[in-house]
Amino acid sequence: KGKLVLTAGMGGMSGAQPLAATMNEAVILDVEVHEERIKRKVEEGYCDRMTSNIDEAIKWVLDAKNEEVPLSVGLVGNAAEVHPELVKRDIIPDIVTDQTPAHDLSSYVPIGDLEELDKLREINKEEYHHRALSSIKLHVSAILEMQRRGAIVFDYGNNLREQAELAGVDIRDEKGGFKYKGFVLEYIRPLFCVGKGPFRWVALSGDPKDIEVIDAKILEMFPEDKALARGIKLASKKVPTLGLPSRVCWLGYGDCAKLGMEINIMVASGEIKAPVVIGRDHLDCGSVASPYRETEGMLDGSDAIADKRLKRVLTVDPGIGIARHVDAGYKIAIDTAKQKKVKIPE
Repeated sequence: KGKLVLTAGMGGMSGAQPLAATMNEAVILDVEVHEERIKRKVEEGYCDRMTSNIDEAIKWVLDAKNEEVPLSVGLVGNAAEVHPELVKRDIIPDIVTDQTPAHDLSSYVPIGDLEELDKLREINKEEYHHRALSSIKLHVSAILEMQRRGAIVFDYGNNLREQAELAGVDIRDEKGGFKYKGFVLEYIRPLFCVGKGPFRWVALSGDPKDIEVIDAKILEMFPEDKALARGIKLASKKVPTLGLPSRVCWLGYGDCAKLGMEINIMVASGEIKAPVVIGRDHLDCGSVASPYRETEGMLDGSDAIADKRLKRVLTVDPGIGIARHVDAGYKIAIDTAKQKKVKIPE
């Protein structure tokens, strides 16, 4: 509550950042180069205000922070220019992250005129990539300086750190790791270790009331999970319905199956008007091998081991592979397996 968050990117996935921050009673400044993307998120109810004036944006977020009033501000600008300017003015946010499309240098927008850059991308991709790396160097150097001055910094897994390293940024610590870690390693993996992960569903009826029925069922089924209850109640009040009504939450080991069965019963009885599609998110404990995101910093060193390789171990190896796959080197995972009566090799 009352913390100032700085990020960049307000596209399809990254556009959730402003609302996520204000739902947690924070103040957020989200920098985005495309004005129309911010405008869309304001219209959809995901972002409170927008401006192309950095002075106005700074005043809004600092006033809101001082008053501890949740506020999201979309600033039309380039993070490679805005972030260094904030450092220059000694404006250091409490939390810094990023969701620009740095995984693809052709999608990351460097400093410059947007129309001219679009043309450059088509006629000289190599030069475009060179400019993108130059801007990423400025972008990440500012983030590192904010971290040095006390900001909590974490990576989203969008390859920004790796691109910065290619650009010549000194981004490794004395142990060879990145100076700021990914959000999975820092915050999410403890949930994975106890079998918690994202669970989402879509009401094919198109009626938001079907989602409300499922919300009520979740609160009834898992009354002891205070974080889950808070999330469901906040989402029901604050998350706009775009397209088919949907919801996502994090449930514990076995709970996804229990809720799925209850949804099935409610569909069969007519309490829910039409079938519900249940999906698995790509961000869960058994999803992908991504050394700089989902599987960064695994205790057993399995960061880059893909599922197919694990499958071969599970079907060919005489047993030790299964033991390592189950706990991945985490004692808490072993303890949780015992609590949930999951049999694993000793």
